[in-house]
Amino acid sequence: MIQVNRFEEVIQLKMGREIGGKVLYWVAAYLVDGLLVDTGCSHTAKELAEFLEGQYLKLAVNTHYHEDHVGANHILKKKFAIKILASRESIPLINSVPKLLPYQEFVWGYPEPTLVDPLPEAIKTGHFRLDVIDTPGHCIGHIALVEPGKGWCFTGDLFVSRDPMAIRPEDDITQITNSMKKLLDLKTDRLTLFTALGDVVEDGRDALRSCIQYLKDLSQRAKGLQAKGLSPAAIRDEIFGRETVLAGPTEGDFSAENMIRAVLRAKI
Repeated sequence: MIQVNRFEEVIQLKMGREIGGKVLYWVAAYLVDGLLVDTGCSHTAKELAEFLEGQYLKLAVNTHYHEDHVGANHILKKKFAIKILASRESIPLINSVPKLLPYQEFVWGYPEPTLVDPLPEAIKTGHFRLDVIDTPGHCIGHIALVEPGKGWCFTGDLFVSRDPMAIRPEDDITQITNSMKKLLDLKTDRLTLFTALGDVVEDGRDALRSCIQYLKDLSQRAKGLQAKGLSPAAIRDEIFGRETVLAGPTEGDFSAENMIRAVLRAKI
């Protein structure tokens, strides 16, 4: 399923595999002046390609290599003969078969390996310039795109919410907070966040500050409980009251306990 929304000159494409009339998990791509930011998952690749037949499309960028961001790469290159760009760290990972857990295969599917090209420092479209900002933390090679004149910031999976409860084991909270601070320091009059979940956050700086402070407070509280002898699971229950409902279906890959372990490691 694809939902189409608009914000100023940006077309938002929310996509997700539909089972029994319900979308399992929304992911978002953004089309602006011929540039497509991320390509969604393989389960919606044909639908996305069909929608783009009637749109101006010249180029695509992957914010990172995860399966829900590169799933239509192969079909878009084949159908539209466009270049797809990604960070140098992401290129070999996009052009290889990922190791997916069962839930990842079910919800998003395996992306077909695709050869993509390295990103420059900035991308110029007909009317805009988008600066490439290195924003590691969610994974290696993660980038954000920023249009300084408009204050648009395409965050990939760097920012999900002001108070995230669950993450994957590889997420690095120290790097995530440093990357968010990097966005805060951008010299733009405003900062609107276009997230990979499909949220458009108009007061982006306030949202980033709130998230950074939340993670700092969470880290401090978790370390205090650890000093009292509590285990990560006990700290999770003390702070959150329970494990997230997504921990079971994801075999613990996406969990609140991962968040506790990450903030215990964090230097923020």
